[in-house]
Amino acid sequence: MTKKFVRIDEAKCKGCNLCVSVCPKDKLISGKDTLNKAGYYAVTANDENICIGCLNCALMCPDGAISLYEE
Repeated sequence: MTKKFVRIDEAKCKGCNLCVSVCPKDKLISGKDTLNKAGYYAVTANDENICIGCLNCALMCPDGAISLYEE
C-alpha cells in the first residue's frame, strides 16, 4: 500500500478553507498561527498517515495551492 500525502503551497494559499470543508478524514486544519507573505492564514495538514488520496482538497482549491503525492 502506498503512502499518500498532501503538500500545501503556503505562498499560494489564501485561507479560504474550502479544502478543509471537503476532506473526508479531517486531515486539513484552518490556519491560525502564522501569516504567509500575502497576509493570509494558510491551511496546514495534520497527521500524514490518514490521507486516502481522494483529491477532494486539490480539486476544490481555487488557487491551485494543493498537490497530492504518493510514496
